[in-house]
Order: sequence, then structure tokens, then C-alpha cells
Amino acid sequence: MSVEIAFPLEFIVPGTPVSLQVKRQESKNLWKERVRQASYNALPDGHFATASALAVTLFYFPSGEMTGDIDNIVKPILDALNKHIYLDDRQIERIWVQKFEPGRIVRFKDPSALLGQAFAGKRPSLYIRLGNDPTEGLV
Repeated sequence: MSVEIAFPLEFIVPGTPVSLQVKRQESKNLWKERVRQASYNALPDGHFATASALAVTLFYFPSGEMTGDIDNIVKPILDALNKHIYLDDRQIERIWVQKFEPGRIVRFKDPSALLGQAFAGKRPSLYIRLGNDPTEGLV
């Protein structure tokens, strides 16, 4: 039996994201598998990939000052979720990516329990949220 995904969907991936520019393909493949595996706890058994338009939030919580560029972590994450949570990455209409290095004071307006856990939890980690309303928070 196939089951629709209930959005918003959020989960945490422990570890340091791999850059799109990493030279070892094996490292990229291992990271993609880690992202995919982390998503399973948030997904219903027997889910099918959605055809809905999506908004993706990626909050990276490094253990220290981040080396490399934040934009280079996006594509491997999106590729890991393709054909798993969504049918095609063309469905993604908005991406919000941000890093939160240690010592930075941040206040989230009405954070979910999982976002609070990611912010206060073990670093490095990546918080991922997918929503099926790409205009959420814009109007």
C-alpha cells in the first residue's frame, strides 16, 4: 500500500555535509545515503514520492567555523531526496540554506521541537524541512 507524505516533513542528519565539489564520488554517495537514511524516521512506511511543488529548508549546524561555501552543500542533499521524497528536483520552488556557527546568538520565531533539538544538539548536524507550500511565510 502506498501512502502520501504528510508535510511539512522534517528530520536531522548527523555529520558534515559533503560539498558538490568533493573529488571522491564515494564520499558524495555515502553522504547522499546518510541523508536518505535519516529521512526514513520521518516518512510513513510505503510512502510514494510527491508530485507537489516544494520548499526546502537546510540549516547547517557546524561544530566550528565552516570551511567551504554554504551553497556547495545543497545539490548533493537535493539529489539524495530526488525520486525518494519528490519525483523531480524541478518541483523545488524555494530553497532556504543557512549556517549557524557556534557562538552565534539566534532566536527562532516559534521553532518546531525538532529544530530546537537540532540547534541545541550535537554538532555537526543538518536540519532538513520540506514543505508543500512554497509561498509559506511570504504573504
